[in-house]
Amino acid sequence: MTAPDPTLLSEAERATPDELADLQLRRLQWTLRHAYDNVEMYRRKFDAAGVRPEDCRCLADLAKFPHTTKNDLREHYPFGSFAVPMEQVRRLHASSGTTGLPTVVGYTQHDLDTWAELMARSIRAAGGRPGHKVHVSYGYGLFTGGLGAHYGAERLGCTVIPASGGMTTRQVQLIRDFRPEIIMITPTYMLTLLDEFERQGIDPRETSLQVGIFGAEPWTDGMRAEIEQRMGIHAVDIYGLSEVMGPGVAQECVETKDGLHVWEDHCYPEVIDPITEEALPDGSEGELVFTSLTKEALPIIRYRTRDLTRLLPGTARPMRRMAKVTGRSDDMIILRGVNVYPTQIEEVVLRTDGLSPHFQLVLDREGRMDRMTVRVEARDDCPAARRESAAHELMRAVKDGVGVSTAVDVVDPDTLERSVGKLRRIVDRRES
Repeated sequence: MTAPDPTLLSEAERATPDELADLQLRRLQWTLRHAYDNVEMYRRKFDAAGVRPEDCRCLADLAKFPHTTKNDLREHYPFGSFAVPMEQVRRLHASSGTTGLPTVVGYTQHDLDTWAELMARSIRAAGGRPGHKVHVSYGYGLFTGGLGAHYGAERLGCTVIPASGGMTTRQVQLIRDFRPEIIMITPTYMLTLLDEFERQGIDPRETSLQVGIFGAEPWTDGMRAEIEQRMGIHAVDIYGLSEVMGPGVAQECVETKDGLHVWEDHCYPEVIDPITEEALPDGSEGELVFTSLTKEALPIIRYRTRDLTRLLPGTARPMRRMAKVTGRSDDMIILRGVNVYPTQIEEVVLRTDGLSPHFQLVLDREGRMDRMTVRVEARDDCPAARRESAAHELMRAVKDGVGVSTAVDVVDPDTLERSVGKLRRIVDRRES
């Protein structure tokens, strides 16, 4: 791909570092004051930490302010974290409540306009252009993915195909008949679609699709390579979370595909040590933290995302990049004293002939010892005689590369539960 046309970029995407820093500071100071004056939770947290909004005189001063966690928002369920009266709220979204109450997010009309603009910017950075058709396979509803992609594509001037998730056979037909150039989807569901194309005897590389924008779950460069090879498209990453905005917080540019550029004019990133909570310099791996700079309904101050990554210099855009998320600090498995992340296992699975990328990590306990079993599907073309040797190869590779011993159970294709949203990689049976 060639370098981006400067005439297609927003003013913020063309800003110099000094211009961007000046804009960030002004918006940060406004956000801290807005949160302190209008949200009791933040007023109490700031007072307890001995800081006031006026103590922020430079961007580095943000480190003086306390973090916000998902539990903070849940404790003020449903609307106690809002900074505007409900009559100014135009939409509500909510994150998953599988581990407790959901976190509820509100948007003013200004917030919705900002979100649509950033999603349009993201789709354009991925290669989308006005007039393209965008097939949206993210789920619609309280999950932010579907509607975020939908309104962003419309804002860019694209035609939206609101397919949502599920009905995989029908999605294949829609892609064939409507001929979209862009698909927005989770990477694991893209693999499910690819399997369905091939099951129907259709070469996925012959479709109209040119770009896939993948988000909502971590995925590796190995999975990117498989999708690009099997589908014949550019596969780029998008990042977001409902508490900060939704999808469109950061986007990988199709020109370079070297990490996600954070839209720092609206979302200010930091990386911290997840244990000590100390702010880390750019280039260090740690937990990603975000502060909103322009949100009205739900300002968010130093929100701990639990996602593990690094901040890197800009390339295709002047704004900093975040490296691919390698895992989550709260998804880390400690197995017999060794830290294990699902993405580490995924990299090994993808290198093993005969095995598909569909796998789960099952944790249980034998006596007093924890043990892990990798349940992984064989590929359709993997002969039965190959499965046993593939299992042994995977066990050795995990032991050598990750440092833990694990059992491997190679199962038939289509055995593991498919997800149209976020894939549940870990099944923990130790407590039961």
